[in-house]
Parts: sequence; structure tokens; C-alpha cells
Amino acid sequence: MQLDDLILRFSGTTENRRKAIFSTLFIAGNKLQTLFDNHIPEISLKQFMLLSIARQAEEQLTFTQLGNLLGCSRQNIKKLAGALEKKGFITIQRSPQDTRALCICLTQKGNDFFQNDFLTHQKELEYLFEVYTEREIDTLFTLISKLYAGIEHLEKHICDAKN
Repeated sequence: MQLDDLILRFSGTTENRRKAIFSTLFIAGNKLQTLFDNHIPEISLKQFMLLSIARQAEEQLTFTQLGNLLGCSRQNIKKLAGALEKKGFITIQRSPQDTRALCICLTQKGNDFFQNDFLTHQKELEYLFEVYTEREIDTLFTLISKLYAGIEHLEKHICDAKN
């Protein structure tokens, strides 16, 4: 079965389209992770995302805050941060606001990665979006933003069902 066949098969009803969208999110995530992990051998996509969020934050974020932003547990952040620290991209420090919490700080190597190496990869990422018009990019951005609201709605539903 080809991807086009699968898309056609699921295009008939709203229920089937929902299933296809959910499946596509999973498959697209896996494909992007595989492409990135194979192309940039020094860090994984998950490690890159952690570095990127830490770099964009206006203040140091705790492992718990980073986990919430990246959609994973504090323990997963701790594992990713440990690997990045061993590679010299970050240091792990106590939070200035809460000495019980840990934060990450980019090292010079981490900053250099974004200043030098990442610029090449950022240009390559443009290929991903070359197939879209500017209007389609705006629409996709709006819909993905709304997807986050749907995920929060689902999380609340699951949490309420447990209680």
C-alpha cells in the first residue's frame, strides 16, 4: 500500500479523516525524527528541541517546565539533559528561584551550535515548507496552534475520567 492509497482510503468521512490526521501526526513525527537523527549525528531531534526551547526561553526553565513544554516527563528531560551535558552543549544547575529544581544553561558549544552548525540545517528545513504557499503556512500555523487546544482538552478529559 502506498501513502496516496492510504490517504484516499481515509478521505471519505469525517471519522476516517480524524483517524488519518491522528495517524499522520504520528507518522510525520517519526519521519522527521528519523531524517533529523540521521542527518545531524551529534545530537538527536529530542536533544535539539530541548536546546532550542532552553535557548528561546527568557529565563531559565526547570526540568518540570521543560517537560511540560516538550510534552514529556521531568525524567525524560533529565535523561536528555544528561546526554547534552556529557557532549558539552549545556550545564545543569540549580534553579535560582527554587534550589530544589534543576535548570539547564547553554555552554559556549551550545551557543556555537546555533550560531554555526544550525544555520546550515535551518536552510535545509526550508525544503519542508517549500511546497506551501504563504497563505497555507498561515493556515497550517493556525490549525497546529488549535491542535494544542485539542490536546489540552483531551488531557483534561482523561484526567477528569481518572478522578
